[in-house]
Amino acid sequence: MPIYAYVMLIAGWAVWMAPFVLYPRSPRTPATIDRRARWGMVIEAVAFTLLWQTRFWERSPQAWRTLLSALCFVAAACFSWTAVRTLGRHLRFDAGLDADHQLVRSGPYRTVRHPIYSSLLFLLLAVGFLVTPFVLLGVALAVFFIGTAIRIRTEEGLLAARFGEQFEAYRRAVPALIPFLR
Repeated sequence: MPIYAYVMLIAGWAVWMAPFVLYPRSPRTPATIDRRARWGMVIEAVAFTLLWQTRFWERSPQAWRTLLSALCFVAAACFSWTAVRTLGRHLRFDAGLDADHQLVRSGPYRTVRHPIYSSLLFLLLAVGFLVTPFVLLGVALAVFFIGTAIRIRTEEGLLAARFGEQFEAYRRAVPALIPFLR
């Protein structure tokens, strides 16, 4: 694999991850928490691990795959930066709600209900297009969607319990993960 591909991988991951490091999280313990969402994170991590299960270093990616990868890295970074900034103090590792939690519907939350998971999807696609054969990328995507569905179901259960019809109207109006795809 050529050096530019390694540079793309490192830069793409670094730019995607930066807002999670730079923006402070709330130090408060949430009033409501559901740690079952952690299982979704474990499954998503398995999906990312699957991407690296070939001898990717022995071949060069085709130009169109490199271009798709670059576009997906840009989309992943845009979603991660804007979502983290918009979510602000509500950002946390576990699915949880503060006592004064607000339903966030601004920024990227106008386009998708879970833009951080959208950023993870674009990150997975970016890496997959660059280093993974399509069959294995398909398996990784299937595993990723299983993990993400667990996380979404857990988080949306908390939001529906807290915000009721307000959240249901938001859920009906805005896609969960992929912009403009209901």
